[in-house]
Amino acid sequence: MTRLAETFARTRAEGRAALIAFVTGGDPSPADTGAILDALVEGGADVIELGMPFTDPMADGPAIQASSLRALKTGMTLKKSLRLVSEFRKGDNETPIILMGYYNPIYSYGVPAFLKDAKAAGVDGLIVVDLPPEEDEELCLPALKAGLNFIRLATPTTDDKRLPAVLANTSGFVYYVAITGITGSASADSSVVGEAVARIKRHTALPVCVGFGIRTPDAAHAIAERADGAVVGTALIDALRGSLDAEGRATGKTVTAVADLATQLAQGVRGARQAAE
Repeated sequence: MTRLAETFARTRAEGRAALIAFVTGGDPSPADTGAILDALVEGGADVIELGMPFTDPMADGPAIQASSLRALKTGMTLKKSLRLVSEFRKGDNETPIILMGYYNPIYSYGVPAFLKDAKAAGVDGLIVVDLPPEEDEELCLPALKAGLNFIRLATPTTDDKRLPAVLANTSGFVYYVAITGITGSASADSSVVGEAVARIKRHTALPVCVGFGIRTPDAAHAIAERADGAVVGTALIDALRGSLDAEGRATGKTVTAVADLATQLAQGVRGARQAAE
C-alpha cells in the first residue's frame, strides 16, 4: 500500500477524517520549512501538501502568492523542494507528502528527471492544478507509472458529464475545491460541500477531501463531518506570516504559531465524526 492509502485506511479505522496541511516550500526559508513540517505532523496533520513556489500561481489567493514570493526570494527552487522532502524523510517515513503547484517548474526540470528525483526523495503524490485530463500523457500517466499518486481537482462547476474524465486517472484521493475562486477568497459552505462530496462518491471509491475556504477549527470540523479529509492552507500561511519580522524572516514564534493552529485544526477534524454520532 502507498503511504496515502495507509493513512486513509487508518483514519477510516479511527472513524474520522484526515487533516491535510499545506505550506509553501522555502517559506520563509528552507531551514524553517523543515522545522514547520515536523511541527505540523506533531500538531496532528495526517498528510502534508508542500507547495512548489511559482511566480504565477493562478489558483492561489494573495496569502499563498505572497508565500511563494517569499520562498523564491530566498532562492527556493524545485530541486531544493525535493531536498526538503528528502530531509523530512530522514525522520518521518510514514506521513504522506504531496507536491502541489503548477506544471511550468516541472516542465523546466524535465518530466522524467523530476519523477525519478521526486520518487527517490520520498514524494507520494502530485497536485498540478493547470494540467487538465486532456493532457494526462504530459505528466499524469508518467507519474502513475513511476509510482506517484496523481490527485485531480473537482470543482463546483464539474458536472456529472465532466466528472468521469476528471476521475479517470486520479489516484490517492479526489480533491474537491469547495468554492468558485482562488484560495482564501471565501468560506466553504459545509451543507453544499456535503452534497457535492456525496455526488462524487457515487462515481468513485477514492477518498474525497475538501479544500479552499477552510480557515478555522470549526470550519474544519464541519467539513470533516462530510468528507474524508479537510485541506487547510491559507490559514496556516497567515499564521506563519503573522509571526515574521519586518523583513519577512522567521522569529522564535514562527514554528509555534503554525503548530498551534495545526493542533486546533486537528482537534476540530478529529472531533467531527464523534460529535455527529
